[in-house]
Amino acid sequence: MELEDTFVDFTRRDWETESPDGTVRMAVVGIGGFARERALPGIAESTYCETTTLVTGSPDRTRAVAERFDIPYVVDYDGFLAGDHADSYDAVYIATPNATHGTYASAAASRGLHVICEKPLETSLEDAQGIVDACRDAGVTLMTAYRLQTEPTVRRTRELVRNGVLGDIVQVHGAFSHPLLDTASPDSWRLDPDLAGGGALVDLGIYPLNTTRFILETDPTGIYATTHSSGEPFERVDEHVAFQLEFDTGATASCTASFDAHASSRLEIVGTEGMISIASPFGGVVPQDMVVESGDLRMEYTGVPVDEVREEFDYFGYCVLTGTDPEPDGEDGLADIRAIEAAYESADTGRRVDID
Repeated sequence: MELEDTFVDFTRRDWETESPDGTVRMAVVGIGGFARERALPGIAESTYCETTTLVTGSPDRTRAVAERFDIPYVVDYDGFLAGDHADSYDAVYIATPNATHGTYASAAASRGLHVICEKPLETSLEDAQGIVDACRDAGVTLMTAYRLQTEPTVRRTRELVRNGVLGDIVQVHGAFSHPLLDTASPDSWRLDPDLAGGGALVDLGIYPLNTTRFILETDPTGIYATTHSSGEPFERVDEHVAFQLEFDTGATASCTASFDAHASSRLEIVGTEGMISIASPFGGVVPQDMVVESGDLRMEYTGVPVDEVREEFDYFGYCVLTGTDPEPDGEDGLADIRAIEAAYESADTGRRVDID
């Protein structure tokens, strides 16, 4: 593989091999900040999805959002569970607190509706398995919302690794920090372990965890993790986390995440013959900046940012319309929860833990 070929048509959608007709009508369940500011605009800009229904705990306050995006229906959570306006959408995007994902995903699957669910799928492996089983039994598409798997820089990185440009992968370094209290109040559900299932690891560390698994195309076999919290309002969840993943290829991944540090993210993949560094991969909008070194050759690429949220929904819509199984499916979501549960066990016991 010629390294230069990677940067030709860099933003190509290698998953888009046909041009299906129509769109997938979406109900967006949970109208928090991310849904309002990123998901709804991304769906509006997409080719294969459109939003027809909003599901919220505050219908009156949400009507302005519906008017902004020209969305005809607004229902509350009880109405959604009862099937109000269920004939107005084909699929649901679930963006509620983690512990509620199973309730809404199972209700959607029981009506034959497709599901794209924010990560993590649920707060425990057992509850996440329930979502996978419900969607499988109903014969509907289930996609875990790992938007970076549809983002061009990450996809090109996987191609380079797959084609041996870096040789054998030896080390991965991933980090993601975000000062949570800059955008959320101290009573945020993200600081409630019963609703979130964890802290910085679940909310932020899952990004380098899943992206590493995606790029290496293999699952970790062991993990060692430590967590730290300094006190209120983080006393019930991990404020900071560091974890090291082991793979049966011999590669390791060292990752950190923090709820209370300067906003920053990075990803570096080091092999026996080269390395790749991606600038700010996890911060919401990837700037399309990457450096690739292979032997004596060094190349830098800087391109126009791509909205990975739009890419994510177009990929989901495309999969539904064409009957394609999405890569970030339910099993992908389960694999991350296995690693997360093993990480918390390691942090509690101070020992390395095998990941089954």
